[in-house]
Amino acid sequence: MLYPVICTRRCRVQIGNDERDGAVPDDGLIRRLKALACTAPLNDLDSRKSYLEWLDGSVYQMAEIGLHVIDQVTIAMDFDAGADAEQVIARTMPFVAVQGLRRSREEHARVARWVLDSLINVGTVDRGFQRVYGEVDAAGVYVRRRFDFKLLVELSGAAGEIYLRATDEAINVLVGALDTDIESAQVAAEVKLDHLIKRGRLADAKLAAEQARYRTIQLGEALRTTLEATRRDVRAVDWDEAAPALLDSALDHIQDRFTAEDAILRHIADARDEATDPRHKRQAADLVAIVEDCMRRHSQLLLRLQQARALFRAEQDRQLFADPPRREAADLYGQFLRPIMDLPVADAYEPLEAYFRASTGLARPTVVTVNSLVDLLLRIPSEPSDLGRELPDPELVPVVSTNRFSDGHWQMAERLLDLRDVTRSLSELLAEAAELDEDLPALVGLLAGHAYAPEISSAIRRGRRHILLALPTGDSLPQAGAGGVHGDDLMLSAVALVDDSTPT
Repeated sequence: MLYPVICTRRCRVQIGNDERDGAVPDDGLIRRLKALACTAPLNDLDSRKSYLEWLDGSVYQMAEIGLHVIDQVTIAMDFDAGADAEQVIARTMPFVAVQGLRRSREEHARVARWVLDSLINVGTVDRGFQRVYGEVDAAGVYVRRRFDFKLLVELSGAAGEIYLRATDEAINVLVGALDTDIESAQVAAEVKLDHLIKRGRLADAKLAAEQARYRTIQLGEALRTTLEATRRDVRAVDWDEAAPALLDSALDHIQDRFTAEDAILRHIADARDEATDPRHKRQAADLVAIVEDCMRRHSQLLLRLQQARALFRAEQDRQLFADPPRREAADLYGQFLRPIMDLPVADAYEPLEAYFRASTGLARPTVVTVNSLVDLLLRIPSEPSDLGRELPDPELVPVVSTNRFSDGHWQMAERLLDLRDVTRSLSELLAEAAELDEDLPALVGLLAGHAYAPEISSAIRRGRRHILLALPTGDSLPQAGAGGVHGDDLMLSAVALVDDSTPT
């Protein structure tokens, strides 16, 4: 029998009395852990919706809305630009409205915007997500690492507009995979799509076609990232081996996909023409639109591939062989001092004060020199490593229960404070609670203190019909028999929030 031994520094498996290294590195497990990490922000949406004061989110499935938002951003992405946030919200609102039919249009728009902001992670510094996972290294030691990723990112366009793009992690969330090879996944999707169409399973074929489109978008993102890094700094991209290999493989990929998609498009047209069921005709028409969109994206990608090497040569000439910029220095003597000397003192005072204030300011500026500003703006962002940096092992302490009151205490307190159409003083309730249990008066006193300023709006949102209300009597609680509770005496009663005849 195997007996696992848990330790903080090294994971081992004990077999009988022999202790051997039983854990080996597992890359497949790491990929699955990262896949789960990328779905965590979607799952957090449903757990966080209960904390929204402006929304009763019980009717909304936020994870489904999040997937719909990522889908809309991915489909709207182009090679040069991305998706407009307002258009994404407008396209998501019908899906939100289906879940909350009786809610207002303003609430639908607000829910869609909240989900979009949550996927962008608005409110954080780098607008990224972090998850901790564990792995076993080559030495058999279990280490914890941090995985940094983003789902939706905001970028600025040439005209200054802000648009959204879906990252590789977000696309992998849509297709249900992570760290997969783009080319092999695309080929598998095309073969699966062709097989499903020939068998007439158009519903499954639509899902396979959408996954094939996501893989096409992902390949275009890889090329766009390479060209964007080249525009910033040609030295940041390996144009000796890595970039030419990417371009050659992408060209072969597009050639194969054009052939496959053209054949698949003919099969879809035959299935659409031969189908007698209107639902099958509609599914076939949707498939035609998806495959045509894939072919359009392949054509756009082919154009970029043909321009990639020319762009590299142009950027190399611009960055490495261009003359340094020439800046004309100001002639302080001829352009400033001599004209100032010819002016009266009253007229010369203002330009002199402006010159010395600008040149010798009282506080050091945030960016000292122009060179440091240019270096900061042109700095290549560091890509997160596949494994991430190692996290220290936490020192865990035993969990000690601090619950003073049991479930029985809460039930007895609820019975005592059920004061519908009844008014009682806190002193009477404390005396009665002391006879039942010695700890019960403290709980009754706490609940009575909360009743002095109840949260009425929160109780209405939760669907409560009555709320406990406390008013001071002006007297003090008696010292004897109060169960350790001191302070002012209160008059307690349950107030109806809605009419009892009103349905929930």
